[in-house]
Amino acid sequence: MIAPAGAGAGRPPLPAFAAVWCAYFAAIGLFNPYAPLWYRELGLSTLAIGAMASLQSWTRVVAPYAWGWLGDHGGRRAELVRWAAALALASALGLLVARGHLALAVFTALLFLANGGIVPLAEAALAQHLSRGGVIDMARYGRVRVWGSLGFIVSVSLFGVLLERFGIGGFPWYVALIFGAVLAAAWRLPSAPAAVAAHGAPVSVLGVLRQPAVAWFFAGTFLHVLAHAALYTFFSLYLVDLGHGKGAVGALWAVSVAVEIVFFWTQGRWFGRLSLHGWLELAALMAALRFAATAALGGHVAVLVAAQALHAITFAAQHAACIAFVDRHFPGAMRGRGQALYSMIGYGFSGVLGGLAGGWLSNRHGFAAVFWAAAGCAVLAWGALRLSRWHEQGRTAPLRPA
Repeated sequence: MIAPAGAGAGRPPLPAFAAVWCAYFAAIGLFNPYAPLWYRELGLSTLAIGAMASLQSWTRVVAPYAWGWLGDHGGRRAELVRWAAALALASALGLLVARGHLALAVFTALLFLANGGIVPLAEAALAQHLSRGGVIDMARYGRVRVWGSLGFIVSVSLFGVLLERFGIGGFPWYVALIFGAVLAAAWRLPSAPAAVAAHGAPVSVLGVLRQPAVAWFFAGTFLHVLAHAALYTFFSLYLVDLGHGKGAVGALWAVSVAVEIVFFWTQGRWFGRLSLHGWLELAALMAALRFAATAALGGHVAVLVAAQALHAITFAAQHAACIAFVDRHFPGAMRGRGQALYSMIGYGFSGVLGGLAGGWLSNRHGFAAVFWAAAGCAVLAWGALRLSRWHEQGRTAPLRPA
């Protein structure tokens, strides 16, 4: 084992989880923006770089559920987070010596396969700590999750300066360093065993998925995140195509991260004012407005700032509501697989489809068409979430902070 069963016992659990979120998203803030630059420095073609980048979405289709299944059946989610972090670090170290295309692809895929287990397992473990009577304390959840956003923005800024000053050749060393920090943070997680199902009551994830309210929720989540694929993949390219400078591009991204941080930190004050479906439906409508405004008025900086400010609702509020919804419907020994399904359906399948479809659409009709399609996906997401609410209506009370 990577750590004894009692590792982390006696430590306050929420700071330990906050450290994991901070380190994990700091790693994302380093790898996602700067890995393509390193690949290009090594001589990879644009097509090969795109294939490398797509590995993250492809691995999200399988890795989260496999890790979630292990966590649910073994009951030691914190230990599995440590295993996943250790394997991610080993893969990152492999990048130090890999130079051929095949070796780079293998170590990158292994890194994503290992990294794909950290968030679903940690989300499930954190939900266990914060749930009382099937309801998550959203104020405390937001105070933990905000550290992920802070880690990301500090990382993308700091490593941008370091890589600019000392060269892109240091990238794999920084990756190894940051995943060492992820492992160090994971080591501190409390190792409380997960809840298990009662004897004689078999756990059926498929049975939960067949419930219309849950099925429509996942359909809405898929469509909502698919809409955001336009943002994550094509927003910067669209802005440059419209003539905005790199400084403006960076500032607009900073707006979205800033409002995301504010929402997570303060969400306990108002999250209980709407039901879970209320937040999900509001997020879908705001996403439709956001992407339609980006498509129609992308040349106006004031409109783009307002659109990016909606990230507080379209991402932060939506994500928090999704975590709470999944925890409600996949309690106890199903928590890991429930969070894994959210990662797979929300960010795995949608990432693969969004990248491929968006690339095809932008080549044929331009970047604005991608954002109009995103607005349409958001409207469809709202419809799916309305159906989810309709099927669940009257069976559960609106979520209130504990």
